[in-house]
Amino acid sequence: MPEHLVFFDGVCNFCNSSVLWIIKRDRNKIFYFASLQSEVAKNTLRKFNINNTEIDSIIYIKKGNLFIKSSAALEIAKDLKNIWSIFYIFKIIPCFFRDMAYDQFAKRRYRLFGKKSECMIPDITLKDHFLS
Repeated sequence: MPEHLVFFDGVCNFCNSSVLWIIKRDRNKIFYFASLQSEVAKNTLRKFNINNTEIDSIIYIKKGNLFIKSSAALEIAKDLKNIWSIFYIFKIIPCFFRDMAYDQFAKRRYRLFGKKSECMIPDITLKDHFLS
C-alpha cells in the first residue's frame, strides 16, 4: 500500500476536480488515488473498520494513519508543501467545527458541481497515480 493514499467519491465532479488539482501540485509525486467505490477502497478501509459504501467523504491514509473529512484535506495540503501547507494552520480549529463546515459543503456538492453516472477513468498520463 502506498504511504500517501487518497480515497475520493469517484462520481462527484468536485471530488474528481480536486484529485486533478492535487496531482497538478504534487511535485514530489507522493499521492496515489482510488475511488471510494473501488475494490481497493473496500479492501483497504475494511482494515480500519470502515465500510466504503457507507462513507462519502475524502479519506487520506498517510503512513498507516487514517484522516477523514477536514483533517484529510488539511493533511493533504500540508503534504503538498510550498504555499499550500499554510492551510494547515486551520488545524487549530477544533475538528468538530471544521467537519461541520465540511459536511455542509459535502451535502451540496452534487447540486453545485454535478455528479457523474460512473467513476472517472484516468487518461494514460494520470494512470500511474491511480490504484484499481
